[in-house]
Amino acid sequence: MPRDLTRSNEHFKKAVTRLPLGVASNFRYWGDDRTIYVKQGRGARVEDIDGNHYVDYRLGYGPAILGYAHPEVDAAAREGMDVGGVFALATEREFRVAERISKMVPAAELVRYSNSGTEAVMAGLRLARAYTGRDEYIILEGSYHGLFDAAMWYTPMEKWSQSGEPEVAPYSQGIPLGVRSFAHFVQANDLNQLEETFKRTAGRIACLLIEPIMGNCLGIAADPEYLRGARALCDKYGVLLFIDEVKTGFRVARGGVQQLYNVHADICTLAKAVANGYPISVVAGREEIMRKFGKGVAHGGTYTAHSVSLAAAEKCLEILDETDALERIADYGTRLMQGMTKVLSARNIAHSFVGHPSMLGLYFDAQPPRNYRTWKSSDYAFYDAMAQVLHDEGVLCEPDSREPWFISAAHDESCLNDTLKGFEVAVDATLEARASGQLEKHG
Repeated sequence: MPRDLTRSNEHFKKAVTRLPLGVASNFRYWGDDRTIYVKQGRGARVEDIDGNHYVDYRLGYGPAILGYAHPEVDAAAREGMDVGGVFALATEREFRVAERISKMVPAAELVRYSNSGTEAVMAGLRLARAYTGRDEYIILEGSYHGLFDAAMWYTPMEKWSQSGEPEVAPYSQGIPLGVRSFAHFVQANDLNQLEETFKRTAGRIACLLIEPIMGNCLGIAADPEYLRGARALCDKYGVLLFIDEVKTGFRVARGGVQQLYNVHADICTLAKAVANGYPISVVAGREEIMRKFGKGVAHGGTYTAHSVSLAAAEKCLEILDETDALERIADYGTRLMQGMTKVLSARNIAHSFVGHPSMLGLYFDAQPPRNYRTWKSSDYAFYDAMAQVLHDEGVLCEPDSREPWFISAAHDESCLNDTLKGFEVAVDATLEARASGQLEKHG
């Protein structure tokens, strides 16, 4: 049943007079009559200003790994307030948090802090270029590395006819087209293509910038042998392996995706789950490379290592490292997938899952995708229509099939029961819409 969004709709009309699209980020705009405004979040649930309650699987795109308003993390943050905020000077806690990060992620021999994933990746790319003396880099089709010019290139699969090579386009207006010449694109899980690109660009590539589990592309995962092969090819051709763990860091394992795959990066970035939603990010890596900061490579920021965010990070990482939070998250994600499968299989709907139980992608095809182009052949129209119904049923997922579902340690049995009830309603409503001709099948 459709929600009452009267207050959100009314607020949108006011907000749009002062805020483009009525929001502070393009990604929060879901349409003039469907954009919601949050009143509060607690645990794994949020309430909007109309009083609608949702089980949340967006979690701010992943940061609320322990759940909203986590008492221990928030208490630590309040202690951080007592420190005083921003000094443009260092504090002892910076070292303690760096020690914890290095313990959890062995490749993080040295650490620098930033405020967002975008900032951390920008710094990491600058560092890779400085260390190698090269300007160009390789990224995977479908990956996302933040909102800055060097990374804002994508292949618009919706426009691709599945013949020939899809175009590579800027993700936004205002990006200088000349920046495109530095970026080279390869498909995930294709070592031959990767090596061919290394050969074709001999001596020009600074780094392979890779999300082994694509945080904005269903959670499509690299095969373990692919990532290990990529590590070997980087060593062979003198290229740095830059693993972007903005979303997977401290989420898919205590040591992130690098622990899962037993692969060490030369440079890595960590962000979303570091402080349970307080703004902080990390660029880290081999000591020899990281020592370039301050010795030729600029890095800084007024708000880096803010006392509140750093205190929250110290507590959040302690919980992730020393409790069973990650095991409980993975168990919930596994049971959620099992429940979804029961609903879909009973209706003979082909589907599969990708990613990791803590950030899972639901894919409407029997075979899970191994690269971004495969998404084009899936029934993504069914997903996108189903997501609209899920919102009405109190289940909050991103209304785009390419976005994973994020799980927190606060998701409990009541969340699971409510989700699966809403999921069954949404699936049936979408099937009915298709049967009545209201929804066409894509793929």
